Amino acid sequence: MARQKEESEYYDELEVMSRQEREEYYNRKLQEQVKYAYDHARDMRAKLDSVGIRPSDIRTGKDMEKIPITPKDQLISLRQANPPFGGLLGVPPEKLGIIFMSPGPIYDVQSLDDSFNRRFQRSFYATGFRPGDLVVNCLSYHMVPSGHWVEQALTSFGATVIPMGVGNTELQVQVLQDMQATGWIGFCSFLMIILNKAEELGYDVRRDFSLRVACPHGEMGGAQMREIYEEKYGIISTDIYPTADVGVVGYECQKKGGLHIPEEIFVEIINPETGKQVGPGEVGEVVVTPLDTTTYPLIRFGTGDLSSYTDEPCPCGRTSLKLSRVLGRVGDAVRARGMFIHPRQTGEVVAKFSEIDRYQVVVTRPQFKDELALKIELTDEAIDKQKLTAEVKKTFQDICRLNVDQVDFVPKGTIPDGAKVIVDERTY
Repeated sequence: MARQKEESEYYDELEVMSRQEREEYYNRKLQEQVKYAYDHARDMRAKLDSVGIRPSDIRTGKDMEKIPITPKDQLISLRQANPPFGGLLGVPPEKLGIIFMSPGPIYDVQSLDDSFNRRFQRSFYATGFRPGDLVVNCLSYHMVPSGHWVEQALTSFGATVIPMGVGNTELQVQVLQDMQATGWIGFCSFLMIILNKAEELGYDVRRDFSLRVACPHGEMGGAQMREIYEEKYGIISTDIYPTADVGVVGYECQKKGGLHIPEEIFVEIINPETGKQVGPGEVGEVVVTPLDTTTYPLIRFGTGDLSSYTDEPCPCGRTSLKLSRVLGRVGDAVRARGMFIHPRQTGEVVAKFSEIDRYQVVVTRPQFKDELALKIELTDEAIDKQKLTAEVKKTFQDICRLNVDQVDFVPKGTIPDGAKVIVDERTY
């Protein structure tokens, strides 16, 4: 009986709607959300007014093409024009809960809507977590939403969370062994580092640990690592696709046939050149409209991620559309170690150092860890390179929220005219 209640609470009728029911559901929810955003979020209203669209003009998912996409960089400019939230809130500021910050800066707010939390709960249930699990949360709690969102969702559906955050690998191993944790969540490569450290310390992961399920995510190329976690260590390992702006966009069930799109959001795959919606199997930008938040009612948020979708049924019984893995990025931003690096950010770093003439960030992945190298051409070769290296690394961390693994001083002319600011040399 308890099992049936659990199933109905976290795997409900929304996930098994027929195609017609789903279309009618989305049409109704889109009409409601667009009207709410128009009535309550000033800049969402301005966006519709700029193209002469009224909420009553949006009747179907196809009609969403009439509304301009709001890309990530535009969120920054909106906030700069009207700090701190850019006219995007759907509630008065005094009604907010937790406020986070992304590079930009972009001040993100935690939705107060219960259904926003349920989107996470149902996602975690599908990926394999269960009430009663003891979960080590290795996502950051410092000014970013991921650690808090995960903790809130897991504890409210009956799991116990250990808020480990990032770093301190030996302590991570100790806690996993001492507490006999059954679940783990964090960036994909970090779990590999922890398990390798455990083996270095003489542990047999299958014998000495109790890890049953993990959600290692947030990095390109994670599928290969998740396969190792399952085959070598016997840990159920599934993917989840969240963004700091809208929460969960897709989640993988244990059948691993793609990332189920939650019913609480509307996802379009858009051809970046034409701006039009594309069909199943075609690659385009992931554009998201959350349907479950009045706090932060973004309409057509452009994630910048490239993906495709399928409408093929899933053996798990869920009937939602499914995204493929993230296939790349629109524009010049690159995701590394679960964080985005934007040329605008790296430009802010370099602008603080008159000694730098040209530069280029190179992202590689030897084995299972993203590494960042900063190539620098100097205005004067006689400067103190050791001192500049330390100062650049610190500034890069402060602005981009990522550590640079190495700084390479290269001869003038090495970085050609018109070269990309961020080069991704990883292969998957």
